[in-house]
Amino acid sequence: MQPTRQQAFELLKTYNKTPGLIKHALAVEATMRRFARHFNENEEKWGIIGLIHDLDYEKYPDQHCTMTKKILEEHSWPEEDIRAVMSHAWDICTDVKPENLMEKTLYAIDELTGLVTTSALVRPSKSILDMKPKSVKKKWNDKRFAAKIDRSIIERGAEMLDMELPELISLTIEGMCTIADQLELDGRLAQ
Repeated sequence: MQPTRQQAFELLKTYNKTPGLIKHALAVEATMRRFARHFNENEEKWGIIGLIHDLDYEKYPDQHCTMTKKILEEHSWPEEDIRAVMSHAWDICTDVKPENLMEKTLYAIDELTGLVTTSALVRPSKSILDMKPKSVKKKWNDKRFAAKIDRSIIERGAEMLDMELPELISLTIEGMCTIADQLELDGRLAQ
């Protein structure tokens, strides 16, 4: 049985209380939904996978993905959903290589949503709503900017999707714009 978005969100909130982690989950969800529309795939399913991809990160950072797998299995989630979540951390803390389009997309955009968020927050407007891909690309080579974000993962993900970085960034921004208010990237922080 495919879990609902509400069930996924409740499960996320059971294991995550930090606002930043919740916002990241929402950003990845919105971005996955945008890519699902782009690829003409199941938007609800893709969004749910994005929402719960870091389910265990707050409580079990040293067992990232391992505990998510255990939790999802305990809640009888479909095996393909569990595999998709595991694949987002390929070559970092899992050996589950992204194979299908949903897995490759999640792998490509997870780190990218963080880079887009950070890029928006250093803009005078502090908004994603007026941001273009070139704003993110401008910060790309500055390794001190958002230093924890591994650009090589994003690049590898773009290659897997056979997509140029500007298009990947653009679709990510478009996805995140749909919930800019929930992410507090709607300019309110500039006021």
